[in-house]
Amino acid sequence: MLPLSLLKTATSHPMLIELKNGETYNGHLVSCDTWMNINLRDVICTSKDGDRFWRMPECYIRGNTIKYLRIPDEVIDMVKEDVQLKNRNRQEMNKNRPNSNANNQRNRQNNRNFNQQNRNNQNQPQGMKNRVPNKNKN
Repeated sequence: MLPLSLLKTATSHPMLIELKNGETYNGHLVSCDTWMNINLRDVICTSKDGDRFWRMPECYIRGNTIKYLRIPDEVIDMVKEDVQLKNRNRQEMNKNRPNSNANNQRNRQNNRNFNQQNRNNQNQPQGMKNRVPNKNKN
């Protein structure tokens, strides 16, 4: 399971984010990008000491300041189900491909033949490549 697919599935769900400086942010995920920058709404920020609280309508958290994320178990279960569904679909598509195994075997054989010819040509001197030796030489 990839972290970004987990975050994209967690959109609109509540989450807790702790930053490297010790502050925590509780809110609902609005969006995230490939650098794990996160937008939250209905946020409660807690100071490092835990003695001060701030309520914010929304906030932006830069991805490289995040220490960890706490995501509800239901979101993790949703991602697991999505991964299993994708794997089943991929297997069904491979089953329905006509002669995929025969084509793969033919391609592997062609590659082996091509590689063998290249190895044979590399072992010959520069001027002798792709030439048939003259057997009638006296």
